[in-house]
Amino acid sequence: MKRNRKVKILATLGPASGEEEMIQKLHEAGADLFRINMSHASHDMMRTLIKRIRNVEARCGRPIGILADLQGPKLRVGKFAAGKVDLVPGQTFTLDNKDEPGDATRVYLPHPEILESVKAGHRLLIDDGKLHLRAEKSDGKSIVCTVIAGTKISDRKGVSLPDTLLSVGALTEKDRADLDAVLETEDVDWVALSFIQRPEDLSEVRKISRGRVGLMSKIEKPQAIERIDEIIELSDALMVARGDLGVEMPLEAVPGLQKQLIRAARRAGKPVVVATQMLESMISAPVPTRAEVSDVATAVFEGADAIMLSAESASGDYPVESVATMASIASKIETDPHYPGIIYAQRTPPEATGADAISLAAHQIAETLKLSAIVCYTSSGTTGLRTARERPQVPILALSPVIQTARRLSVVWGLHCVVTSDATDLDDMVNRACRIVATEGFGKPGDRVIISAGVPLGTPGATNMLRIAYIGSDGLSGV
Repeated sequence: MKRNRKVKILATLGPASGEEEMIQKLHEAGADLFRINMSHASHDMMRTLIKRIRNVEARCGRPIGILADLQGPKLRVGKFAAGKVDLVPGQTFTLDNKDEPGDATRVYLPHPEILESVKAGHRLLIDDGKLHLRAEKSDGKSIVCTVIAGTKISDRKGVSLPDTLLSVGALTEKDRADLDAVLETEDVDWVALSFIQRPEDLSEVRKISRGRVGLMSKIEKPQAIERIDEIIELSDALMVARGDLGVEMPLEAVPGLQKQLIRAARRAGKPVVVATQMLESMISAPVPTRAEVSDVATAVFEGADAIMLSAESASGDYPVESVATMASIASKIETDPHYPGIIYAQRTPPEATGADAISLAAHQIAETLKLSAIVCYTSSGTTGLRTARERPQVPILALSPVIQTARRLSVVWGLHCVVTSDATDLDDMVNRACRIVATEGFGKPGDRVIISAGVPLGTPGATNMLRIAYIGSDGLSGV
């Protein structure tokens, strides 16, 4: 199945899209990989969804990536005697460690780490920012606050702490149990870690997973922005999680941060996903708003590797239409005459490595000679990532003998992944590449392609060779 676009689409599965028939429809409409939200999926449901995705993969003949999104710490206030209370800006309101129903003056906060970490002057945002409190004093057992904005609070509303660095890590006991279940399946390609604050938050997951899954860091906290370079270095991919990011930071700052994060990830050669409310109105409407179309277009123009649908595909009324609409927008933007120039202007110099030098050369040769495709043999995925980092306008085919590598690369910009065995010699390498380009619909007899590989063949991380070849009349090399 050939895609006529570079950016990938990540679709969340849920009640509206969990059946195998619907998963296939979403894939055919344009979804390149699927997200399982562990905030809502049980372990049994996760395993069922994985099996259904793999059945669709077998029928469609294309590697499909699977992302398991861990819930992360959910910080919530306790309950109120009346279910909710009305507040007045300027009044005092206390969050404390007394496990008793709340009233108009106080509420239970079942998170000692918050009580211990919040300092005077810190902001506390309740219910996605609808209630804004400012801490006046804290003694480790209670936080006395002033109501700055907002007039009500009710049971179990979420708490956001934009100014506070919590002492606990990003993994909860639920996350650890979910991660163990994910790793036991041996069939999930990416794990997304929520509410990253510091590079150290990645260490435990890295230690537990031992490279069996790619680690995607969700950037949704101001504290993560402050140490973003360190977090990127320790991550395999990033997600710009604009929902919580827009709660904890000024909304007007989010577009600039999105650009900053996309470009930082590209410099590092790490995939980056833009997520949250991209086609929000399509949860209940068959067409998006003009503003949503522009939002998707901005992410595509910026060179994001993937764009994500959440409730639109998980629980909305139009899951297939949402995927098809996103694919249509992306395809149209990528044919815009301004698109190549914008993408090229964002490129960064290659690093002083053989893989980067080879990838840069392949890009320049392919576009100078107007070749049909760049073909890269990649066992670990590194060569595919470095080639995609260059953002060539020529199609990239990533050939890998490792199905897990091909699935993991399904999130990467511009890569058309094909699973194939290692070449036996140089002639087989060239013939195999030409045949796959032709059969996958990226070239025809007489077209030229450029091939990158490593000698000795089959050696991971040894990319050191470029070869230009003609596609012959039999689909093999004409050279």
